[in-house]
Amino acid sequence: MITRWNKCYMSIHFITTIISLLSVPRMLQAADILSPAQVLRDGDTMISSGGDFVLGFFSPGNSKNRYVGIWYNKIKGQTVVWVANRETPLTNTSGTFKLIERGFLAIIDGSNSVVWSTNSSKTVQNPVAQLLDTGNLVVKDSDYSDPENFLWQSFEHPTDHLLPGMKLGWNFMTRREVYLSSWKSYDDPSTGDNTIHCDPSGYPQLTIKKGDALQMRTGPWNGVGFSGVPNGRKNTIYTFEVVMNDNEIYYHYELLNHSVISRYTLNESGVGQRWTWVDDTQGWVIYLTSPIDSCDTYGFCGVHGSCNIVNSPPCGCLDRFTPKDPIGWGRTDWSQGCVRRTPLNCSKGDAFLKYSGLKLPDTRGSMFNVSINLEECGAFCLKNCSCTAYASLDIRKGGSGCLLWFGELVDIREESPGEDIYIRVAFSEMGKDSKGMKLKLILAMVAVGGIILLGLSLLLYFKKRKKLDQLGGRTRSVSLKNRKDECHDTEIELPMFDLNSLTKATDNFSFQNKIGEGGFGPVYKGLLEGGKEIAVKCLSQTSMQGVDEFKNEVTCIVKLQHRNLVRLLGCCTQGEENMLVYEYMTNKSLDLILFDPLKSSVLDWPKRFHIINGIARGLMYLHQDSCLRIIHRDLKASNILLDSDMNPKISDFGLARIFGGNETGVNTNRVVGTYGYMSPEYMIDGIFSVKSDVFSFGVLVLEIVSGKKNRGFFHRDHQLNLLGHAWMLYKEGRPLELMGSHPRISLCLSKILRSIHIGLLCVQQYPEDRPSMSSVVLMLGNEGALPVAKQPGFFTERDVLKPEFSVSSNVASSANEVSITLLDPR
Repeated sequence: MITRWNKCYMSIHFITTIISLLSVPRMLQAADILSPAQVLRDGDTMISSGGDFVLGFFSPGNSKNRYVGIWYNKIKGQTVVWVANRETPLTNTSGTFKLIERGFLAIIDGSNSVVWSTNSSKTVQNPVAQLLDTGNLVVKDSDYSDPENFLWQSFEHPTDHLLPGMKLGWNFMTRREVYLSSWKSYDDPSTGDNTIHCDPSGYPQLTIKKGDALQMRTGPWNGVGFSGVPNGRKNTIYTFEVVMNDNEIYYHYELLNHSVISRYTLNESGVGQRWTWVDDTQGWVIYLTSPIDSCDTYGFCGVHGSCNIVNSPPCGCLDRFTPKDPIGWGRTDWSQGCVRRTPLNCSKGDAFLKYSGLKLPDTRGSMFNVSINLEECGAFCLKNCSCTAYASLDIRKGGSGCLLWFGELVDIREESPGEDIYIRVAFSEMGKDSKGMKLKLILAMVAVGGIILLGLSLLLYFKKRKKLDQLGGRTRSVSLKNRKDECHDTEIELPMFDLNSLTKATDNFSFQNKIGEGGFGPVYKGLLEGGKEIAVKCLSQTSMQGVDEFKNEVTCIVKLQHRNLVRLLGCCTQGEENMLVYEYMTNKSLDLILFDPLKSSVLDWPKRFHIINGIARGLMYLHQDSCLRIIHRDLKASNILLDSDMNPKISDFGLARIFGGNETGVNTNRVVGTYGYMSPEYMIDGIFSVKSDVFSFGVLVLEIVSGKKNRGFFHRDHQLNLLGHAWMLYKEGRPLELMGSHPRISLCLSKILRSIHIGLLCVQQYPEDRPSMSSVVLMLGNEGALPVAKQPGFFTERDVLKPEFSVSSNVASSANEVSITLLDPR
């Protein structure tokens, strides 16, 4: 029974509780404005008027610390774009976020101590804090919305995100720089080692730094884009520019379609990434990344060196330059760079040589003039002995303005499209002995043009003959008519070896020199008289591939040049013999090492990652970057060759298909390939596309990680193939069990997990779910989030015999995997 005293006590307690609640205002869930009379507690949120962004307390990753941040409101998950107290986290949920009178934001902990606050040189009588739909948190007078009157804004104090409308650069009036700084880790948003700047020292360019060390730069702004980022100039998502005036220099971008959600970030590894939101299923997709490859590493090839990632090795000297340290250069140590072949002598006269298709050198310390043209620019540079190069400032409308370099030229790479630069060289390098030589040369060329052309033709002929003689081949070539494609409808000229020289090189095709055999026929190691090692691939009389495949391989590979594709030296079509001559790969094929319990120990994790990356880049080149669009159709471990440095090279193009224009696939009634690597839509329905190769690549990745073959894979606990086994472990959160016991896993844990995830994305059942090879290369090169993998093709359990049993089969097989042909699969 409740006594009168208890009733009185309860009434008093109720009244005091109501009074206390009324005396401490709470933040409304949908409000976008915070006034000094309000408090945002841990658990409350502040949402922008359009509902695009939300501000509140959060804990990143697995951390228990509490921070105030801004994240996307309508997107699945919590993508944080800004953090207030990144250096001073709260350790519990007792913190509050409030606007102090006169216009200062503050975070206060449970003991009423200020752990973070804004500062401003101005104050107002009626301040409010507002979260805008751009993601910008601003402090302003309640009566004004003009950005010029903002007391403070988060866009001027970013963390690791650059959002549309944000300025990245310098305000010379306030002497404030706005730049991005990475998080320390996924769980720790405090300031990391990496930063992105719009560097105005010289001519503006974006730079990525680790501490004070420059890691990567975009090249200078040219009016359209950045010199070293040609792929970013045209896109359908956003526009961007560098703004320069007396008060400020900054880079910014704006979205073309505001229904698209796009952001730019700097991750903890120092990689800049452009993200675009697709939907709740696919999530965030990386649109651009930088650096892309080693050529983006600042000064990778030294001064006056030029980097081309397609070449092997990638570094070379500019024309008229030679390595400063030839011995080191031969050891792939390019740090010393290159020097002019002939030293400059300004007093006797220098000249300028035009170099095209380049990322312009580092512009820190450069000079520029917007009011003079390129000709005037060259004249000015010629008169100044310290001026080493010049180029157009703005490439629009044929070029305008003048950009000048002084001293050594650093961080050049070959680009497509690239830009023109005029570099100072000795006058003698131009073939001139006097000021009047230019006119004399022109007159001489007009007078004896025919003789010069004839002489050049003879020179090329004898040079080619000499090269062929050194290779042991004849001085004639084989012509195979090529189909129409982007490389022109021409006949392919390929050096032709005679049968006697190949017989001698391979010791009469002895068994001891046989290094492999596939669907095409046997492959032999050979040694030419000049000492060059070769691999001779013979078309066997009993081969499942014929003359058409032989011609197809020549047609495909002769026009392809990439460091991750095997190089064809020539062929032999003498009598009934059809042979292809390749560069010899010291470590032979990947399968011979990967699936051998003893030899596989040489493939440590860095080498395995290197091989996966190389195969991905070679396949991306075939699909989109070469002048031919090629679907390989027989990508497998035995068709990946390894040179002496374990660099992977894709080989065997006998079954490849060439496409023109925008073709990416076709339907066929002749299915060719290798069991275990063929995609389900190809094997069952005869439909093949670039996504068929992606499936084969995914199988390869899982084989490289596990060291096990997909075909014939056996596990004591189930009847799944390797793909099914990897998928099961992935779903159960045990992907590392795919590798078994390998030493030093912990050192490469994140890369191993990422490789498994990417492999599973590539072997998804439906082609449209699989990523393109360009996306795969990007995913391999960064640490961003990956989409969730779906069920792979050929996932169902099958009946297999345990290894201790054997059974006869009517399917041809050998010690090596054999390509198969199926007619009318449907």
